[in-house]
Amino acid sequence: MTDLSRDTAIDRAVEIVDAVERETMPVPVREVWVYGDVALGLDPIDRLDVYLTKDILMRDAADREAEFRERLGVDGVGKTVRAEWADEHPEYVRANANGHAAPEQCLAAHLLTDDEPIHLEVCNASFEDNVTQRLKGARARGNYEQLLDPRGVCLYAEGRRSEEAVRKLRESELAFPTLSGALETLGMDPEEASEAADAVESYRERQDGATVRGDVV
Repeated sequence: MTDLSRDTAIDRAVEIVDAVERETMPVPVREVWVYGDVALGLDPIDRLDVYLTKDILMRDAADREAEFRERLGVDGVGKTVRAEWADEHPEYVRANANGHAAPEQCLAAHLLTDDEPIHLEVCNASFEDNVTQRLKGARARGNYEQLLDPRGVCLYAEGRRSEEAVRKLRESELAFPTLSGALETLGMDPEEASEAADAVESYRERQDGATVRGDVV
């Protein structure tokens, strides 16, 4: 596992915000958050965790789906990801196991390189809402690995970026509890919170390179 200096990690987070703000994305991106180690002031960090809230395409260019299927071998372009984006970045078009364009994988291909230690979470729900939903699901299944670390910082929302949030990240001004402590504030008892935190941290330690997870709430 390759460590990132704190400055490098924050610079990469800002670059992702820059891209979301200035470039055509495969789907509309409403929020950009960072969470976990980078929010805690640690230096270096093992991985940079980034959360994107995306909107679902309602109208794009469904009539061009067959054209892209023939050209790229992928269904759903013009429906689940923007045709304009695919025209500009055919090299970043990615499909799921069923051969349909996968927004989360397309975003990761556009924003990340394969070897950098960054995890990208992509969901239609806001960060805070998904923290709650993932917590409920993890507790119901008794599997805590996919919990979403609730210690997050919003860098971009609804077309506006927060330079103040970036400044506080750079100057380590944000105060967060331990992961188990944060989970206790969400309703876990101390024993369960400690078990859950260990599971999340163990899972993260097994990851390598750029990773992405798509979620629908």
